[in-house]
Amino acid sequence: MILGINGMGRIGKLSLWHHVGRKHFSSIVVNLGREIGTGLQDVAASMERDSTYGWLGNYLHGYRAQRVIENLNEAEGTMTVNGVPVKILREARNPKDIAWKENGVRLVVDTTGVFNDPTAEPDAPRGAFRGHLQAGAEKAILSAPFKIKAKGLAMPEDAVTTVMGINEEDYIPSKHCLISAASCTTTCLSFMIKPLLDQLGAENFLSASMVTVHAATGSQQVLDRLPKAGATDLRKDRSIMNNIILTTTGAAKALVLVIPEMKSIGFIAESVRIPTSTGSLIVLVLNIQDELENPLKRARINEIYRNFAANSPYLEYSEKQNVSSDIIGTPFAATIIEGTETHTRTANIRVNLARAGAGCENGGMLDVPVTQAVIYGWYDNELGSYANMLGDRTVTVAEQMV
Repeated sequence: MILGINGMGRIGKLSLWHHVGRKHFSSIVVNLGREIGTGLQDVAASMERDSTYGWLGNYLHGYRAQRVIENLNEAEGTMTVNGVPVKILREARNPKDIAWKENGVRLVVDTTGVFNDPTAEPDAPRGAFRGHLQAGAEKAILSAPFKIKAKGLAMPEDAVTTVMGINEEDYIPSKHCLISAASCTTTCLSFMIKPLLDQLGAENFLSASMVTVHAATGSQQVLDRLPKAGATDLRKDRSIMNNIILTTTGAAKALVLVIPEMKSIGFIAESVRIPTSTGSLIVLVLNIQDELENPLKRARINEIYRNFAANSPYLEYSEKQNVSSDIIGTPFAATIIEGTETHTRTANIRVNLARAGAGCENGGMLDVPVTQAVIYGWYDNELGSYANMLGDRTVTVAEQMV
């Protein structure tokens, strides 16, 4: 089968790295939608070098590796990358106009971050994710969460959001042709939440909140610049090289699509961007209804994660006292639990029953034992975690295509 990749930003390029190493697909077609530099040689130069992960050849074969991009043909737009034929398209940016059908592409991964509304029609003025299907693809995978722009519209029946190792079985090949692989943060968060929900029960969770201390992304600025007309968040135009920047994350909304039990739990998600190239951290805070006689302790929480990790290729439990650079490139680890920093505290919370609407005429107070737990989870938001797991999702979808 031939794989199509739309875009070669951070996730697009690293997805290419993943697949030329894995060699599941017979060939790969990459759509760039525009000319790059002075020609195909410049495309290859960008493709084989990365400021975070080094040289593609070294990534694939170690420090003695030779160059792995060969046989460049400018006229045809072709090359071989680690022995895999790769064709570069540079004509169309709108998904419906990309030559997927002409190149035999049945499965596309869109990594542009631009086309993320599954309800938008293929002929939408600025293009649409669904346009890949009109262009000849049978399935399209999005490397970001779905975002429905029109209020009141429901998720289409042919669209689904999955995270490998959490709910990949929600994908039904005969039904779904648009698949979101969520986000790097949602992926990490789901592996922090799921093991505890399974063992402690969603009914015992009173509230949850998280902050992701997130590496810089391509949407941020190297130096300060003037905001665009109508911009409301001026911080997005400040230099990521010099600042810690408060921003937002859609992880809470996407998490509900992956773990429906979260609908009943009050949840807040926030994000802080920091000046590193990759390697991010989620700080998860949970409030759990508990028992004073036998309260939940850090040893029990770490045991839950340790046992889950023993049966999951995507969760890692660590007591190594990591820093962010330690987890860069860690293969397929959606989450690395920093077990040494798990903390819990159990105390009685006084609840005013009258204010809670319990109907007590003379008031009344109720003591409820609540355990607050703080858990830390690392993730390589680019290659190690997200691009590799996106690769797994892509291969499993391909394997189920007739």
